Amino acid sequence: MKKSEKICYLGDDNIHMAAAYLAGIMTHYHLPYDRVDSGNSPPPDFLETEYAAYVISDYPAKNFSDAQWAHLVNAVKNGSGLLMFGGWESFHGRLGEYHHSPLAEILPVLMEETDDRRNYAQTVFIIPAKDQENHPILAGLPWDTPPGIGGYNAFLPKPDATVLLEGVRFKILFQKGNSDAGVQVGMDLEEVSPVLVTGTYGEGNVAAFASDVAPHWVGGFVDWGKTRVMQEIPDAGFIEVGADYAQFFCNLLHWAKRK
Repeated sequence: MKKSEKICYLGDDNIHMAAAYLAGIMTHYHLPYDRVDSGNSPPPDFLETEYAAYVISDYPAKNFSDAQWAHLVNAVKNGSGLLMFGGWESFHGRLGEYHHSPLAEILPVLMEETDDRRNYAQTVFIIPAKDQENHPILAGLPWDTPPGIGGYNAFLPKPDATVLLEGVRFKILFQKGNSDAGVQVGMDLEEVSPVLVTGTYGEGNVAAFASDVAPHWVGGFVDWGKTRVMQEIPDAGFIEVGADYAQFFCNLLHWAKRK
C-alpha cells in the first residue's frame, strides 16, 4: 500500500467555487493535495493510497463505495488523519449524510439523527474552550479578538474527545435611548455549542469542525487577522483572506497529518 504525503480533499463543490478557499490555503503553505469534486466519486487509485490526511467537506456520502469506506477507515486506523468540515452535506446535514456511515465510529462527535444545520443572522463567536488556548491548533492566534461564524452543524463530543473551540451565541438587541444616551446595546447569552472537537482513531488524528471553511457559514471568520493573505491557485483564480483564518486551517491540517 502506497503512503502519500499529500492531503486528499473531497468536496466543497469544485476548485472554481467553495473549494478555492482551502485549496488556496494549502497552496499558500505548500501543503500538497489531491482534489475530488463534490459531484465525483473517489478515483480508482483511491484504494491504492493511504494519504497523510483526508478532508471531507460538503461531500455526499453516497459517493463512497463499500470498498472505499473500508479503505478510508483502515487508512485512519493506520495513522492517516481525518477532518470533517461542516456543510449541508456534512455530518447529518440536510438529508442525512454521515450519521449512519462508517465515519460515525471514527469521528470524535455524536451526530444528530435529524437535520443538524443551524443558520444564524447574528454572529456566533468562536472561542477556545477552557484551558485549550495553547493547543497546537490554536496557539499563537489572537483569541482575544474572536472571529464570528454564521452557521454550523450541531453535534456533541464523544466522552473521550476534546473540545477545543466553542461557539458562543448571543441575542443582541439595539434600543433607542434618550437624547443623551443614544443607542443602547443589550446582549443575552443564548447558547454555547462545540465547534471544534478532536480525538484519535487507531493511530490517526481525527477532528470535526462544525462550521465551513468557505462562505456562507464561515462568516466573518474568513477575514480574521490584521493582515491579508492573497494566493493564486493554478488554473483557478485566487483567494484573498485574513491571515489568522488561513493560519488556523494550516495548523489544523498539520495537526491532522500522519505522525
